[in-house]
Amino acid sequence: MKALKVLGMAVGAAMLASPAFAGSTLDEVMDRGAVRCGVSGSLAGFSIPDSKGVMQGLDADVCRAVAAAVLGDANAVEFVPLSAQQRFTALQSGEVDVLSRNTTWTLTRDTALGLNFTNVTFYDGQGFMVPTSLGVSTAAELDGAAICVQTGTTTEKNLTDYFRATGMSFDPVVFEGFEESVTAFVNGRCDVYTTDASGLASIRVSNVENPDDYMILPDIISKEPLGPVTRNDDDEWFDVVKWTVNALLNAEEMGISSANVDDMLSSDDPSIQRLLGVSPGMGEAMKINEEWAYNAIKQVGNYSEIFERHVGADTPLGFERGVNALWTDGGLMYAPPIR
Repeated sequence: MKALKVLGMAVGAAMLASPAFAGSTLDEVMDRGAVRCGVSGSLAGFSIPDSKGVMQGLDADVCRAVAAAVLGDANAVEFVPLSAQQRFTALQSGEVDVLSRNTTWTLTRDTALGLNFTNVTFYDGQGFMVPTSLGVSTAAELDGAAICVQTGTTTEKNLTDYFRATGMSFDPVVFEGFEESVTAFVNGRCDVYTTDASGLASIRVSNVENPDDYMILPDIISKEPLGPVTRNDDDEWFDVVKWTVNALLNAEEMGISSANVDDMLSSDDPSIQRLLGVSPGMGEAMKINEEWAYNAIKQVGNYSEIFERHVGADTPLGFERGVNALWTDGGLMYAPPIR
């Protein structure tokens, strides 16, 4: 009897610890007619409103692709700006359906927090930005520096690990909010700002008055694989998000773009026929329309189009593809086959 009572208490605690949802996320999204997407909302190139208030960026377009795949409309997205500390609670509680917010895939987050990371949409690494007036050129010269960092991030932990491993000291200047931390750095409350290299580039082009007054040091001190996140209690929705991103990568590899996707519908290639729904079955396997991938590619573009539009060489951020190139071009981007 005592054992049964203890078991009952454990089950009850587990139920309280897990979010309760009446139905699957896919059903809720279809009933609502929109995907609720958690984003940063303040990171140029990844998620930031344009002059008309429309959310723009690589992370934002991932959510648009999911909306196009599920609902047939890339604009059927409700963007929810979240801080680093808010993001996981918002996902766990069901406030958002998917998190696409420059979030690093780690073991702890993937297991203990009840999350599922679907894909890597941007391979990154943590770096440092300093005023040129500081007179340093490498991270090895930062001993004793005051460093601005956001709390609740892998950045904060990596910073401590790096300085401990190198035998240097630093003075952490910690903030919860992104804009608060950047403002403090620009106003001279710290010597150094640290975050992912993509974030540093974004700050340098969009948050400072004169970018030439700041330099990003060449040192990269961590691996930061960034990508979408779902709750781990809904494999059906996890599959939809995961395979939508895989479709964007496969489309690039197959040479399918938003400009030529209609012509590709007449291709004799069985792989293209499966991807675009000409040969049915892939959509049915995920309980969505057979045109799911066609809609995502037509309305949002393949992975290359999204990358180049928001963070590529011709944007203010000016990133080359590098490790974010397809595996066929020497990069790390590799999607499983759709069959």
